[in-house]
Amino acid sequence: MKRSLVKRFLVLLAALLLQAVQGVAWAHKPSDSYLTLRAASGSSDIAVRWDIALRDLDYVLQLDRDGNGELTWGEVRQRSDEITRLATSRLDLTAADKACAWVSSGPLALDRHSDGTYAVLSLTAQCASLTSTLKARYSLLFDVDPSHRGLVQWIAPGAESAQALVFGTDSAEQTLALQPAGAWQTLRQYLLDGVWHIWIGYDHILFLLALLLPSVLVRREGQWTPAVRLGGAVKEVVKVVTAFTLAHSITLSLAALQIISLPSRLVESAIAASVVVAALNNLRGTIEGRRWVMAFVFGLLHGFGFASVLADLGLPQNALVLALVGFNAGVEVGQLAIVAVFLPFAFWLRATNFYRVGVLKVGSLLVALLASWWLVQRLFDL
Repeated sequence: MKRSLVKRFLVLLAALLLQAVQGVAWAHKPSDSYLTLRAASGSSDIAVRWDIALRDLDYVLQLDRDGNGELTWGEVRQRSDEITRLATSRLDLTAADKACAWVSSGPLALDRHSDGTYAVLSLTAQCASLTSTLKARYSLLFDVDPSHRGLVQWIAPGAESAQALVFGTDSAEQTLALQPAGAWQTLRQYLLDGVWHIWIGYDHILFLLALLLPSVLVRREGQWTPAVRLGGAVKEVVKVVTAFTLAHSITLSLAALQIISLPSRLVESAIAASVVVAALNNLRGTIEGRRWVMAFVFGLLHGFGFASVLADLGLPQNALVLALVGFNAGVEVGQLAIVAVFLPFAFWLRATNFYRVGVLKVGSLLVALLASWWLVQRLFDL
């Protein structure tokens, strides 16, 4: 029975590390594009702003013609027609069962997001009518990256704020409501966004797991020994998770409400450093019994990281608090799901050398090395 659980735990750990290693290329998160679709009352046209990461466009279109590893504005601008054709071929808008026609309404531009530089397309979708159904089918990059998502802000005719939608491989076609979104729709969408972000936020997950790995052990005479009771382990987990939640909720709210703002590069670098510190602490047990303090202090930094993602998603001004509460609640739900999977396995295996040496020590060392590479990437903007 225990051998079977060991195998399952190994699979879980390997999957997490594989996801994290794949995330190294992006230094924070996988591929997203950002669209704002705006319809005006009395018109059947839809104004579209579409932000697509240059790294994604370079991967698909090989924009870096000279192969020097650096994209210039000239290289991007020369391929603007190809970029537009690629984008418009991967987004279909249909109104009243008739396809809308694409026209360019502005030159290609560049903008900076929290994870790099994006090409900005200004387009207009000319539709026959916006009086009945409006559907969107999104397929950008799905053929090369199944984890890619299209994050859409849809502003219906007469609406004062946007409805958030997420397009993925399993939700490639959706109906855009021609009436303003209700409170429940806003809360639900931002809650799902929060869950998704913590699950793909490899640095946040590894920081949390690094703090939780010793929760089923006790430090005695310089050695890690198995905890006697599950209750003690649960208590330690609750302290760490509560401190982390409280801290990042504070700074997420302050940043989202634009009360405090920190440079994204500084925040992301500090988050990577927090993972290194938390992982290395498991090798020496320096802060044993006070990991909740580390969770709180570094959790304040992670909150600013969450806020940068929320800013990219966009916040509806007439439902700002609702969206903020939904996103934060989603982060907590996703976080608790991770803990619920981790804790039973960890407690069951706590007395084995596999856990105390293989998972805690070797695993923490690997996490520290991975986070160190993230830190170098972010500090030097590689």
